[in-house]
Amino acid sequence: MTADTVTDVFEENRAVLTGVAYRMLGRVADAEDVVQDAWLRWSSADREDVREPRAFLVRVTTRLAIDRLRHVRSRHEAYVGPWLPEPVVTAYGLSVPDTVEHAVLAESVSLAVLVVLESLSPLERAVFVLREAFGFPYAEIATTLDRSEAAVRQLAGRARRHVEERKPRYDVDPALRRDLTERFLAAASGGDLKRLLALLAPDVRLVSDSGGKSKAPRRIIESADKVGRFLFAVGQDRPEGMEARIVELNGGPALVLTVGGRTDTVFQVEVAKGVVQDAYLIRNPDKLAGLSFVQGDVSAAVTSAWRV
Repeated sequence: MTADTVTDVFEENRAVLTGVAYRMLGRVADAEDVVQDAWLRWSSADREDVREPRAFLVRVTTRLAIDRLRHVRSRHEAYVGPWLPEPVVTAYGLSVPDTVEHAVLAESVSLAVLVVLESLSPLERAVFVLREAFGFPYAEIATTLDRSEAAVRQLAGRARRHVEERKPRYDVDPALRRDLTERFLAAASGGDLKRLLALLAPDVRLVSDSGGKSKAPRRIIESADKVGRFLFAVGQDRPEGMEARIVELNGGPALVLTVGGRTDTVFQVEVAKGVVQDAYLIRNPDKLAGLSFVQGDVSAAVTSAWRV
């Protein structure tokens, strides 16, 4: 295998490797580090014994992600305020034409599901990601994790039950989510508190992630009145030059606020029964640095090759 072929094979699989690593870790920098380590191992490996490069690369990436996940969990425990995954662009376009496949990929990378995955063990999370998001056969996952197929099936069943029990039930219609996002923006920026409150479920929750580095609530806010009044106040206190646009992030429409081309805030809602059930506010600058905007278009270098 020539040097060019080695590189080509890796690049052909980079999107899947990044997708696996991101779902395992929830952070772009960590996912990129894992994929880079996988490249180093691939480029220096004795490839004479590698019959299936894709399986080899997924195996290496998954094992590296498990090791890193065990390390970063201590970092999450010391995190200031609620922790949310780092948002990524997921405008699949023609790369994923199948509607069912798009829906599976979108749900498996949603903020709500990634938060639930945080409560799984590293092995359970790996099995869930490989099986549920990417459809790998149990036998292949068993080889990847150096476990028996029976043990992998057991892990998969336990992980699936755990996720289903804890995953909120939302409406998946992207048009409805976008409509509510646009109506929220109009109500908040237009100073219409009554209209804003009408968009919220009585028991709506707002989860904010600033890491203690930006102004945001450090506790979850609950109830339509409290969430509505907080968001209304934020909408009236906009910095000069702030621009708003709707972008597909983590499988659904999100409101992205920028100041001078720099991403300041990401706001995303989850919808149930036609109203906002959960809202996520991400203001940690470390998690927004990878999103930049040029002349109104999304330009996120780390996501251009992703199929997350």
